[in-house]
Formats: sequence, C-alpha cells, structure tokens
Amino acid sequence: MSTHLQAVRGMNDLLPAQATLWQRVESVLSDVIMAYGFQEIRLPLLESTALFARAIGEVTDIVEKEMYTFADRHGESLTLRPEGTAGCVRAVLEHGMLHHQVHKLFYQGAMFRYERPQKGRYRQFHQFGCEVFGLPGPDIDAELILASARCWRMLGVDAHLRLEINSLGDIAARQRYRQHLVEYLQRHRELLDEDSLRRLEHNPLRVLDSKHPPMQEMLAAAPRLLDHIDDAAREHFESLCALLRLAGIEPCLNPRLVRGLDYYNRSVFEWVTTALGAQGTVCAGGRYDGLVEQLGGAATPAVGMAIGLERLVLLMETMQGGEEVAQADVIFLGQGERFTQLALPLAERLRDGLPGVRVLLAWGGGGFKSQFRKADRSGARCALILGEQEIEEGRVGIKWLREDREQIQVTQEELVDHLRVTLAW
Repeated sequence: MSTHLQAVRGMNDLLPAQATLWQRVESVLSDVIMAYGFQEIRLPLLESTALFARAIGEVTDIVEKEMYTFADRHGESLTLRPEGTAGCVRAVLEHGMLHHQVHKLFYQGAMFRYERPQKGRYRQFHQFGCEVFGLPGPDIDAELILASARCWRMLGVDAHLRLEINSLGDIAARQRYRQHLVEYLQRHRELLDEDSLRRLEHNPLRVLDSKHPPMQEMLAAAPRLLDHIDDAAREHFESLCALLRLAGIEPCLNPRLVRGLDYYNRSVFEWVTTALGAQGTVCAGGRYDGLVEQLGGAATPAVGMAIGLERLVLLMETMQGGEEVAQADVIFLGQGERFTQLALPLAERLRDGLPGVRVLLAWGGGGFKSQFRKADRSGARCALILGEQEIEEGRVGIKWLREDREQIQVTQEELVDHLRVTLAW
C-alpha cells in the first residue's frame, strides 16, 4: 500500500505565492461590495440535505449527481454546500431577519460539487456571493451588476468580460413556454444527447444550455423564452437594460441563458470571457423572488450573484501574466548574536511605528553576498544593514534595492521616522 499522501482529486492546495493574489482579489471584492452597503454574513459549510433539494430542485444536475452527501452518526442526511444562496436564505429565515426589512449581504468561501475536474472547474471551489432581500425593482438588479463591473475595473480584467442577460419571466409564463419548448425538442429528438434526453423529461429549459455541437443549430432556432414572458416581467427586464445603458454598460441579450438552478425568475445574467476556454462564466446571478416562500418564509423579493474566485484569479493570471509578489517591504541583514539581539527589537519598533509594513529578517546565516541575494528574492524595497560597524556606532545602513537612491546611514532612533517618509507609509 502506498504511503504517498496527496490532496483529494479536484481539491487543490493554495500555496503562498498564489495566496497573495487571492488575498488581493478578496480584499478588492469586499471593499467594493461594502461601498454599496453590503454587510458580511458567515455561513456553515454543512447544511441539511433537504435544504438543497427544496431550493435547487431535485431534478437538477447538482442534486442528482454532484452533491457531497452523507449520513451523520444520528442518521441525519447532511451535504457540503454546493452553492451559497440556499444557505443564506436559510440563515435569514432562521434568525428572523426578513420582517419588512431590506438586507444586503455578502459571503465568501468553499463550495463542493462532485464533477470531473478540469481547468476552471474543481470539486472544491470558492465563491464570493452577494444577496439582496426585500427589494423588487430593476434598480437593485442594475446596482448589483454595476458593483460587479466595478470589481472587474479595480482588478484590471474589465476588457475581457462581457455581460450576457436574459429574462426567465415568472412561473406561469415559464410553464407555458415549457410546453412549446418540449414540443419543439421532441420534433428534433434524434439530435439530443444523453443529458438532454434526461433533462427533456424533468427540466427541459436546461437543454437550452447544452454545449453539444450537433445541437447548436437546432437550439439557435428554438422558441425564445423572452417572447413568452408576461408584461410585468417584460417591463422589469426592459427597465433593467435601460438602467444599465444609462450607466454605460451595454448588455448582450442571450436568449439561451437559463441558469442551472430552479429558483431563478425574471432577470438572469452572466459575466463571461473567451479567455478561459469552456469554463468561461466568471460571475452569474439573477432574481429569485419565490425562494424565500419556497423555504417556508413570507413572499420576499430577492436577487443575488456569485463570483467564481478560481476563474477570476485564472483570468487575471492569463491576461496579466505571472507577477512576482513581494514578501516584504524591508529586510534586515546582518550576522551573529549581536545582530539577532538588536534586529529583533528594532523590527518590532518598525512594526509598531509603521502598521502594515512587512518586515523580514534574514535568518539562516551566510555572508552578506548570499544575504543580498535573499533580499533580492524577497522583493523588499530596501535592506536595513546591521554589520559590526553599524552596531558599534548605533546606526543602521539603508540600501535601496529597487530604486536609484544613495545608500545612507541613520541612527537607530531615527529609523522609524526616516522610513515613514521615504516609504510613504
């Protein structure tokens, strides 16, 4: 039996070099979304299996084939969350947050689906999600899309993402459309692949989302859901599109955009890219006005979105190239016991006086030549040198590693103030 332990297939380690970019992405998303009045909610990874069966739909691919479900020691069926909206709705209901109140919430974390791992699609993946409860108008849908667009601009990927949008109408209109669609698909049954034949019986709208090449021409000629929605849903959709255009975003109508979850209604949208191959959806969302009532609450309008963090990071790496990330802002160089005794408290004084500055000490010995190589690899802007002469004179040498500045010395007492000015900290 092999003793070589590896991560579970489709569940990946995030190494320090990668984690720095993830921290930047998560920080930008949080800062932007909080600027729109959202508050963070933290949700458990495990939920009752019944929650997802009721919310997502028992005949969806997620519930039928992709959930990690098991019985605990008391026989209760539990599931690792495959998406975030259902758990968020459960939380606001459980804690009585929806009594004539508006809530704008965001969360982030791991989700789990048993799928065939491939680039941009993993069994453990991470999402940044936003949900709004209590607002029925197209204005909040537009604001959510504008917030996501601001995230792309802040991260420098806006030129590589396109907004696709559609309306699913309300339930009654969707049921009427379903009948027309099934009749059309039955006439072309010989073109349907195995998944589409299965969906035809239980969830025919998902057939429109098929990527099976022989079906594409037939699907392009299928009846459009947008042509069957009622007047209220049409007005909502047209108002949303008009608001987006006023804000400088031109939505691209995609009549085959239906989303993979049963709870959506009216407006749905995706931000897509052609830079990642088959896994081109980076962000997706829409309105789900019936879900709160479906899970036992009072009828509550709601809209949300989820950003796939793996795909967003992958898009940034693909479009912007690999970028070395600095480990430190300053690094202390020196040798011997006296260096250790002096550098440790000096580094603490720097951290106290310059909150947020990253201070590294070149532990491990070696001559100054090897220490400067270590300093260069760290990405630090400057090296703080504590050689024997500097220690005797109570001074610190400052050598700039990335900038054309003269090497100088300052007293240990002047160090914090000097770096505050020269590092602009």
